[in-house]
Amino acid sequence: MIRASLARALTASAVLAGALTLAGCYGDDGYELPTRAMKELSPQMLASIEQKGMPKDSPILVRIFKEESELEVWKQDTTGHFQLLKVYPICRWSGDLGPKVKEGDRQAPEGYYTITPALMNPNSNYYLAINTGFPNAFDRANDRHGAFLMIHGDCSSRGCYAMTDEQIGEIYSLARESFLGGQQSFQIQAYPFRMTPANLARHRTNPNMAFWKMIKEGNDHFEVTHLEPKVDVCDRHYVFDAAPPPKSSRPLVFNASSRCPAFVVAPEIAGAALEKQRNDEAQFAQLVRGNSPVAPVRTGLDGGSNSVFLAQTGPIPPARVPPPGGTAVAEIPAQPPAASGFLGSLFASKPAAPATRVAATDSEPQEQHAGGFFGRLFSSNSTDAKPAAETATGSTTAQKPAVRPKPKSEVAKSEERKPEPQQANAAKPAAPPQQQEANAYAPAPAKNGNLLQGAQPVVPAGNFDSRFGGSQ
Repeated sequence: MIRASLARALTASAVLAGALTLAGCYGDDGYELPTRAMKELSPQMLASIEQKGMPKDSPILVRIFKEESELEVWKQDTTGHFQLLKVYPICRWSGDLGPKVKEGDRQAPEGYYTITPALMNPNSNYYLAINTGFPNAFDRANDRHGAFLMIHGDCSSRGCYAMTDEQIGEIYSLARESFLGGQQSFQIQAYPFRMTPANLARHRTNPNMAFWKMIKEGNDHFEVTHLEPKVDVCDRHYVFDAAPPPKSSRPLVFNASSRCPAFVVAPEIAGAALEKQRNDEAQFAQLVRGNSPVAPVRTGLDGGSNSVFLAQTGPIPPARVPPPGGTAVAEIPAQPPAASGFLGSLFASKPAAPATRVAATDSEPQEQHAGGFFGRLFSSNSTDAKPAAETATGSTTAQKPAVRPKPKSEVAKSEERKPEPQQANAAKPAAPPQQQEANAYAPAPAKNGNLLQGAQPVVPAGNFDSRFGGSQ
């Protein structure tokens, strides 16, 4: 199965490589193909990959840290271990520290997510997008709701992790190369902050602490091994690197809502992780005894942004309560003509009649999992793919058609054309205004030589203040 998928991938990649050298990259009927999804890695990135002993198409792993506003891409080297490849400053993330719990809470997700080719969207309204797959098995078992939570471009977020177009283009290309190299899926680890004793001590009064300590276990497994932790869910909590007990002939079967089966963790992982945990707990206890400062539970702000971008945009405004109103309806734009021929079958989605639907409330508008290039290339059906949004009557409407990539000349005007997420279904009572506390204890931004050099200015389409009219 893996060999067949890899063969299809390599064949398609070779054809695409030849086709994309032709002027214009247009289909037979003039429809422009999404070449941004096929952009080659830069010479600088290729040199960094080679210097660190990483094959170009080796597996990747992504780690996200909200409070530091950083996204890390790790890549497997020739020893089979993951090493840090690059740190990207996050342009914008939504909500406050803590996991996403319900639709409309504007929270960016935290936890462990598996990204398949079907969750890669080359036709995103926000340049390129990677669907996190929220809700995963843990989220569903704990009755957490939401949809279309993305990592995407355009530096604008309502429940997502937003990067610049340049950044998401490079991240997308790294993921694409790993898929072409045979990786079936890659893992996203999303954390509220770097899971250090100092950070945990600062947030020790936060009601999410039990959840954070649970996901820290997976963080510890990764940090002591530099191997991707195997993630399962049972009894409504995460389990990491579970293996069958010795002499057991039965395979482990996990049910997210049922009792956990008997399992063990390999001694080489369990021992190193336990030692790290004990050291961290000792440092945590010492900080608490010393009355180290405690961060406010709520900042009163809506998300965060790396200092690279704050220097350009100024302070993040306080969260706003969405205005009262009824169901908001968004028109799906007419679909561009489908590309024909072999390349067209790889990229273009099937035409669909324009339809009217309730706008999604948990992401940038009308994002879908990829039905184009990656969906056809791998013929992968994602278990985490989301259905189309439902109307107030409960009927499911047509999925969003593919959109034509925007010419560069139109980027500055995209704010006027790009539909915004609206409050869906019946009006919900407004939440009480949050206390606008400045997080005086936020750590200084990490200085890392791997940060993006020459970060892009924030374009009008990514203006933070203009994005706060809806509920996430």
